[in-house]
Amino acid sequence: MSYVVTVETCLPDGAGELDALQQVGASALLEHGFDAVEGIEGPGGVEVDVLETIVAVHPRGSIVKVFVHAPSLETAEDAVGSVAAEVLERSELLADWVVESSEVKLHIDLTRESLEAADGPDAPPSDLRARRARHTAGADPADVTHPTRPVDGADGADGSGDEDEDQADLEAQIRALAPRLIAFGPLFFGAADPEAAELAAGALVYASEVLIDELYDDVQTLADGETNVAECRAELWHLAELPPRYGLAYDELFARRFLVTAIALTTRFTDGSFRELGCLAEELVLKLLLQQAHSTLDLYGLLGDDVAEALERFADEVYEDMDFEWLYDDARDGVDEDPALAGMGVTPLAIGTWFTPFDDDRYVHPYAVDEEAGRQSTHD
Repeated sequence: MSYVVTVETCLPDGAGELDALQQVGASALLEHGFDAVEGIEGPGGVEVDVLETIVAVHPRGSIVKVFVHAPSLETAEDAVGSVAAEVLERSELLADWVVESSEVKLHIDLTRESLEAADGPDAPPSDLRARRARHTAGADPADVTHPTRPVDGADGADGSGDEDEDQADLEAQIRALAPRLIAFGPLFFGAADPEAAELAAGALVYASEVLIDELYDDVQTLADGETNVAECRAELWHLAELPPRYGLAYDELFARRFLVTAIALTTRFTDGSFRELGCLAEELVLKLLLQQAHSTLDLYGLLGDDVAEALERFADEVYEDMDFEWLYDDARDGVDEDPALAGMGVTPLAIGTWFTPFDDDRYVHPYAVDEEAGRQSTHD
């Protein structure tokens, strides 16, 4: 069975943050270390095949996605966690780093499918880890359905009471994530009810995990098909939601840069280092993140007017302008290439500038940043 194991590493206590050059170096060391691994011997001598590894380094550590074939979820997690620790230990410069976690992430949409099937022949295992293994084996976006919510007023005789309980559990899980949105206090969500602000904040954290996991899937889809978004015949989770006029330019390399940008941005949201959006690509990441938060809450009947208002206020606070929305307007086709707009204070919109920092004080991950702004390409 195929799994995507997420390994999170961090710097040792007391270590200063990595600067841009150090991040590039750490990324190269991690990539080299994992590339040297073709297979892992799991518990009991079970073989685990490593298919691909994607590395993203941030100022406080790294996030590594390891695609593997393994007989069970537990075997995949244990084996990948072990090899991650070994990769760090073998590198003199990374030997003090710590493996914080090695786990297969669970999508809330797929969890909901289990709940919907709970009384039927497709009922999931009662054990949570067994259920998680079933749901994280891989799914095509086209195969994931969004079940209809129960009609208001239905009584518990038809099972809606259980659904209400499940909904309450999901809401509690999302609310519990709110404290992880360290960079933003309640004021970023306006004068909304504190409970609405908490639910909105938790939804953004949860949406971050889903967005990143599904962007990984999109990268893999483009890589497998050796194609771009415009010509891709497979379903994509998020990249197809970018401005369609540039669909031919959204190839595997673009997708990787966009993914790393998403990781860098959401990391700053949750480690408290966020100050402002760094480039147009981050503006687009935030648009997708907000869409994911809305759709997750709406799917489970949690998107009340007060929560929607809190998310809208958050967007107003974080975005400095909405110039990037012009890219979605067919009537404004070509506006991104008009040099006259630069003198009007309009953000440069040409795709060659999407990963260029807005100014010298903005942060863009060194893997993603446009070459003219300092990225050293390894793909030429």
